[in-house]
Amino acid sequence: MKQEERRQHTTGLLLNSTKELILEKGCQSITMKDIMEKSGMSKGAIFHYVKSKDEIFAWVLQERLEETNEHFMNAVEQGEKTFDGPMQKIIDGLPVLEDAQGVTNKVLIYLLGKEDEPIVAKALNQYYERSVHLSKQWILTGQRHGVISESIDTDKTAEMFVLLSLGLRVRSSIPLASVSFNTQDYSSFMVNILKSR
Repeated sequence: MKQEERRQHTTGLLLNSTKELILEKGCQSITMKDIMEKSGMSKGAIFHYVKSKDEIFAWVLQERLEETNEHFMNAVEQGEKTFDGPMQKIIDGLPVLEDAQGVTNKVLIYLLGKEDEPIVAKALNQYYERSVHLSKQWILTGQRHGVISESIDTDKTAEMFVLLSLGLRVRSSIPLASVSFNTQDYSSFMVNILKSR
């Protein structure tokens, strides 16, 4: 196995083991020992890649983001240059924003409670910046293909979409929250803004 393949295998194993543990125990209760036992990896092997469980949690956030981007880009590359196909890939991923039991939402809430720690602050910043960057790239891709108006302010629109996504994620953790704006409303809102001429 080549070094890159080994790295991908190891990070995949760490991610999958950690996500299973999050569903079983929640973020607070997981220890590095739990991750070692679940993954079957030694402490040294894990610490070769990360210094703490919080770094693995940050990978969980990034993984979901990159999966959505991959689906979007595949739809752009494989389909006709239309608005609907790629946009549908983004819309398909929106229900996880409201899933209180979703791993990504649990991790985000946990990390937001530790934002004073430098490693966590850096991870949250990278997640936010990457979210805005990808949102902007999706809008720019639509503009390049002529399916989103050039008059759309990509920076502000991308950031607004990310802020709404984060708000939906945070709201999912509030027990018994009254809801009048959901992911279907959010998808309609995005479509209306991006299709406005």
